Amino acid sequence: MSTSLQEDDARAAAAVNTVDYAEEQRLRTEIDSFPSINERPVDDISLEFFYKPHTITLLLISIGVVIYLVFTRNTTNVEDNMWEGMLCVIFFFLIISVLTFPNGPFTRPHPVLWRIVFGCSVLYLMFLLFLLFQNYETVRKILVWVDPGLASFHIDMDKEYGVNCSDITVEKIWNHLDVFALAHFLGWAFKAILIRHLGVLWAISVMWEVTEIAFAHLLPNFIECWWDALILDVLVCNGLGIWVGLKICSILEMREYKWVSIRDIESTTGKLKRAVLQFTPGSWMSVRWLDPTCTPMRLVALCQLVIFWQVSELNTFFLKHVYEFPPSHPFVVARLVLIGVIVAPSVRQYYMYVTDPTCSRVGTQCWVYGAIMVTEALLCIRHGANLFERTQALNILLWLGCQSLISVLCVYGCVMWHQYFETEKKVTIRRSVSHMDKFDKNISGNMDRRSKSVEELDKKTL
Repeated sequence: MSTSLQEDDARAAAAVNTVDYAEEQRLRTEIDSFPSINERPVDDISLEFFYKPHTITLLLISIGVVIYLVFTRNTTNVEDNMWEGMLCVIFFFLIISVLTFPNGPFTRPHPVLWRIVFGCSVLYLMFLLFLLFQNYETVRKILVWVDPGLASFHIDMDKEYGVNCSDITVEKIWNHLDVFALAHFLGWAFKAILIRHLGVLWAISVMWEVTEIAFAHLLPNFIECWWDALILDVLVCNGLGIWVGLKICSILEMREYKWVSIRDIESTTGKLKRAVLQFTPGSWMSVRWLDPTCTPMRLVALCQLVIFWQVSELNTFFLKHVYEFPPSHPFVVARLVLIGVIVAPSVRQYYMYVTDPTCSRVGTQCWVYGAIMVTEALLCIRHGANLFERTQALNILLWLGCQSLISVLCVYGCVMWHQYFETEKKVTIRRSVSHMDKFDKNISGNMDRRSKSVEELDKKTL
C-alpha cells in the first residue's frame, strides 16, 4: 500500500515539474526580446509584392543564369575557370542567405539587404579561417593571383614619419587635410551614429592615440607629430565627427515617424519621395548605455566594447602592413565598407544584449563579427611573426593597463554623471506624468506582470 502511494506521489511530482517547466518555457518565449534583434519582422508593409516569398522564381532564375554561363563561356583558361567558379559559389551562397539567414535588427530599406550583409560576413569569416591554415607565402600568392599588381608593391620600412614637428605652418597643416582626413572625419561621424554616447566615443578616441603610441615601434606610420595627433586627429577629425554624428542622432530622435503607404500617395513626386525615404530609418531608438542603477556586468560589457573596438581598428593597420597593401587598395576599402555594414547591426544587438534583461543571448550577427575580429587578429599574429618579434613587451603591457584603466574610469565617470546630474531630471519627468492616473495604472499593471514573470523565472532558475 505504501509503495503504491509513493509511486502516485512521484507521478504527481513529475507532472508538477513538467507543468512548471512548460510554464517557464512559455514565459521565457513571451518575454524574450532576442527574436526582435535577430530577425525583426517588418511592421508596416506598403507593397506586399516585395515582401512575399518568391523562392521558386528565384530558383528558376538562378539555375537559368548558371546554365547560360556554363554552356556559353570559353573554358580554355584554367585561371578564369577557377575565378568564375568561385564567383558562382559566392552567388549561390548569397542566394541561400537571402532565403534562410536572419536579417538582424534592421528592416530598412529591405530585410533582404541585411540578409546579404550577414551572408557576406559569413563568407568573409570562412575566407579568414581558410587563410589561417595557410603559410604566409601561400596567402601572398593567393592575393597576387587576385591582383597581380600587389607583386610589385612593398612597404618602405625606411620611410620616416613625424619629422620636423617643430616646424609648424598653416601650409603644412593644410597639406595634412587630404582625402584620408575626410575619411577619418566621416568614419567618426559613423561611429557616433552607431554608439550614440559621448563619453564612450571620447574614451575610444583618446585610447586610440594611446594605441598608436604603444604600437609605433611596430607600425612606423603610427608615428605622428604632437599637433597632428592632438589637433588634427583628436580635436578636428574625431571631435568634429563625433559632434556631427551626435547632432544627426538628436535630429532623428526628434523626428516624427509616421509612414504612409506608397499606394496611398497620389502624386508622382510624392511616390518618388516615399521611395527615397525607404532608405532612411523607419524609427529611431534613443540609446542609454548607462544609468545610475546599472549592474557591474554592464560596466564590464561597456569596457569590453571599448577594448574590442581598439582591436578591430588595429586589425585594419596590421592586415595592411603584414600583407603589404597600399593604403587606398580596393581590398582595404572593400574590407572597411564590409566591416562598417557588419558593425551597424552588431552594435545594436550588443546594446540590446547588455541593456535589456529579457534578451537571452547575443545576436547572430554580433557573434559572427566577434569571430571575424578574433580571426583577423590571429592572422596578423601568425603571419606577422617577423614583425611581432620586435614587440616591446613593456609597451604592450602598458597599453593593456591604460586600456583597462581609462575604460573603467570613463564608464564609471559616465555612471556618476547620470547619477548626480540626471536624477533631478527624472524626478521632474515623473511628476509631470503623475496626473495620468488611469493610463499610469494600466502601464504599471503591465510592467508589474512583466517584472513578476521575470522574477519568477529567475527564482526558478536559481
